[in-house]
Amino acid sequence: MNHARTAAKRAATGSLIGLALGDALGFPTEFDDVPSILAKCGPWREMELPVRNGKAYVTDDTQMALALARGIRTAMDRGVLAPRRLARPVREEFVDWYHSPENNRAPGNTCLRACRLLDGDRLWQDASQIHSKGCGANMRVTPIGLVPGLSDEQRAGAAQLQSALTHGHPTALAASDLTARAVHLLARGVDPAGLVGQLRSYAYENRSRYHEEWLGDLWTRSQDPSARHFAERGWDECLAVLERLDAVQRTADPELDPCAYTGDGWIAEEALATGLLCFLLFPGDPLTALRRAACTRGDSDSIAALAGAFAGAHLGADAWPAEWADRVEYRGDLLAFGALWDA
Repeated sequence: MNHARTAAKRAATGSLIGLALGDALGFPTEFDDVPSILAKCGPWREMELPVRNGKAYVTDDTQMALALARGIRTAMDRGVLAPRRLARPVREEFVDWYHSPENNRAPGNTCLRACRLLDGDRLWQDASQIHSKGCGANMRVTPIGLVPGLSDEQRAGAAQLQSALTHGHPTALAASDLTARAVHLLARGVDPAGLVGQLRSYAYENRSRYHEEWLGDLWTRSQDPSARHFAERGWDECLAVLERLDAVQRTADPELDPCAYTGDGWIAEEALATGLLCFLLFPGDPLTALRRAACTRGDSDSIAALAGAFAGAHLGADAWPAEWADRVEYRGDLLAFGALWDA
């Protein structure tokens, strides 16, 4: 698992393009049940990329992933990735997204509320939505899994901090940490068959850890008696869904809606598990993984975005046919960050 191999397959480019393609494929199906999707799109294994005016449009999932990527780049241009160095530019990028005229893709209410509160001089911990564990934090965390040269501490802390700016629930923090970890491991060449086991081990190892350096006193806004209790509550919810995923990943029927196994994906831990399940059903067939993720009763764009991020990290840039990759919205930005982090 060395950096040369990661760079050779261009895992960062593959993962970012995959995230955006999954997002675009799931955009029109997000609020539909499976029968409605099949009536509209035909057989799920033949779903076509929706293109309008020559472009496959994405949602706030990709927009916020790019906002995070820009914040990370700014932070690392200033030196070693550290809490205060990261929080300021990411906060500014999220506020810019909030005010952008392109922020018109049915964004999540938690992100909107938090970004409105971040637009000012209050502490970010006071803007964080401490009771929200919607998937809006881990749908965008992929860039942190792709940045080369970070320590495990930096990657975990940064993943949780970017979540906490909007979604402060401990399960949102843990799910974001796990999502970034999964992307990182796949980019480095981990066998998908052993991925869930590695994520469960990681969750157990980190279950009682509160990243105070990165999160400050965020936990005090909750009803928990201690920072440790706060952290454990989030990791335990993630461990529960990872155990469900582990139990079905080899036996799940690919013709059934994956949401039936691991949840509808509106909340963070379910988005992680169901996105992973769609990828693990078809680890060598990325378009089929995306199509399965987009044809679900749940949060289809976020589930498919995560499935695409995992597939692209595993298989690299060549996972995606040019007739799809060339049409995705924000292609230039996605390729620029891919090239930066593949180098």
